[in-house]
Amino acid sequence: MKSQKILNDPVYGFITIPSELIFEIIDHPFFQRLRRIKQLGLTDFVYPGALHTRFHHALGAMHLMQITLENLRNKGTEISDKEFEAALIAILLHDIGHGPFSHALEYSLLQGVPHEKLSLMIIDLLNKELNGGLDLALKIFKNQYERKFFHQLVSSQLDIDRLDYLQRDCFFTGVSEGTIGADRIIKMMDVKNDQIVIEEKGIYSIENFLSARRLMYWQVYLHKTTVSAEKMLINLIQRAKDQKALGANFPISDEFNFLLENNLQLTDFEKNPELLRIFLELDDFDIWGAIKLWKKSGDYVLRNISSMFLTRNLFKIQLSNDPFEEEVLEASREKTIKKLGIPEEDLTYFFSSGSLSNYGYLAKDRISILTKKGEVVDVAQAADLPNIKIMSKVVKKYYICKAKNLILDR
Repeated sequence: MKSQKILNDPVYGFITIPSELIFEIIDHPFFQRLRRIKQLGLTDFVYPGALHTRFHHALGAMHLMQITLENLRNKGTEISDKEFEAALIAILLHDIGHGPFSHALEYSLLQGVPHEKLSLMIIDLLNKELNGGLDLALKIFKNQYERKFFHQLVSSQLDIDRLDYLQRDCFFTGVSEGTIGADRIIKMMDVKNDQIVIEEKGIYSIENFLSARRLMYWQVYLHKTTVSAEKMLINLIQRAKDQKALGANFPISDEFNFLLENNLQLTDFEKNPELLRIFLELDDFDIWGAIKLWKKSGDYVLRNISSMFLTRNLFKIQLSNDPFEEEVLEASREKTIKKLGIPEEDLTYFFSSGSLSNYGYLAKDRISILTKKGEVVDVAQAADLPNIKIMSKVVKKYYICKAKNLILDR
């Protein structure tokens, strides 16, 4: 292994890279690309410190997985060195399929291709390059390994992914309400009947974790200003795609241009693996570079929204706990058309409406508590915790998002 075996992380301190294979994965261009994709997309428009990347998060999750597996070993769970390494690789690569601006553009650049599917394809591609070294990690990632608790640590309601991103996002945004006490949660983890369980004395840490996650969604991930910026970006990319379909040409990277001109679907990637390599050339800088160029575009929609972005002149957003009546929506559309002085057919680029949803706990994917009597029960029934029962309810908010003005003449 190269001499550089330790990384210094602002959240956890020193992170050790435990094997040559893991170092090789981290050093690979597919993984290094994550340095150029921000973890929280456009959230720095609200919280200026939220500039950390998917690269940071993946390494942090790997670190927490190390601590978790060592803790389980100390409690008597047999974990071979091969399983240990495979679990670290599975969590290290769990977000490898994210594209530019992550969730904001997940369904804009591609047609209904979730990042989890792309992650699986990329891990498979890496596995071929590394001569089958990721076989076991792939099984864990796909939940095909016979010891199911490994997959739970990678993907569940109490997985290592969430433990890291909540702590990390809390740290970089400065939103202290997101503090979760991951160290204690990990210490309370055990394996019972091949399932991850939490010892009963850790139940209040779980309640705090679920509550913090719910708060972080409303205060950070679904903050109305972030939602406004994301809707602007989605509309901007849609305009670029629409203009490309009409034969327009404007300066952007070759890979970005290819995705705008071709409405790729999951089956396209399955038929032609080379498309995956094109996708893996994309990062946030492709989009920002285009936005900087588009502010001088001859197309007034591209020009206006790009200029708004660069000056943080965001769309106005209105939230409601109840659905907006169609009469209200129609009146708002007509007012926007008149105020902006735009053709009705261009309204969709400057106006959008819909809903946001959030939940704290889904009972169908339960978090299990190991009682002092040795019984395994759902966290919602383990103790008198009314907050968890309340958090099982999906909460919806409805929005209208529209441009306040055009900053350049049409």
